[in-house]
Amino acid sequence: MKNLIIALVIGLLPLSVNAAGGGMENMKVDIDLENKSSLQRGARLFTNYCLSCHSANYMRYNRMAIDLGLTDKQVEDNLMFASDKVGETMTVAMTKEDGKAWFGTKVPDLTVITRSRGSDWLYTYMMTFYADESRPYGVNNARFPSVGMPHVLWELEGLKKPIYETHTDHAGHEVKTLSGYEMVVPGKMTAVEYDNAMKDLVNFMTYMGEPMKLERQRWGVLTMIFLVLLFIVAYALKKEYWRDIH
Repeated sequence: MKNLIIALVIGLLPLSVNAAGGGMENMKVDIDLENKSSLQRGARLFTNYCLSCHSANYMRYNRMAIDLGLTDKQVEDNLMFASDKVGETMTVAMTKEDGKAWFGTKVPDLTVITRSRGSDWLYTYMMTFYADESRPYGVNNARFPSVGMPHVLWELEGLKKPIYETHTDHAGHEVKTLSGYEMVVPGKMTAVEYDNAMKDLVNFMTYMGEPMKLERQRWGVLTMIFLVLLFIVAYALKKEYWRDIH
């Protein structure tokens, strides 16, 4: 038994390192997939700022319209910029080869990014861009150091510079840690407004990763209730059948 536990711990170590590696720890974000107003605002941000480079090839516009409480006409007028028909998937014109040539890597599809990375990771990523003149696009990211993506939302957030604190580690070496940011170029939004906007964006992208999640959860609850009731009936029936024998 002891050997089995050790083997399990060793097997999980790479997963733990992968989850904790790469920049800073994740910040927490509350996801509310029942908040359709938030999802609609997030969809507007996604189509205006993300969909120009990133695709969402597993999401259809008309499915999004139904789930977000919108009409096809509203989606066509306000959220469709790269497709002609509301039944099409959310694709972009940029090819993978163009993305690699312009950004140094293939631009990923974002349909299931929150299923892959997690909502907290994505929220942290969107909140931790900072000015860095050494990078090709003049920005870096605390959660994803040396990222090849520009800060496409900088006009909303503004540009900030990192503030570091220096301390000595257990080995006696001086180590710099990120303690906060200082705004150097104000954006169109206040810090609170931008934070709420990123919560809406991550909320929408979390929905996009699993549009059936709420319905699946509702059916799961109904199924468990049915199974409990079935157990009660089956147990009562079993007692009735075996009454004379026992």
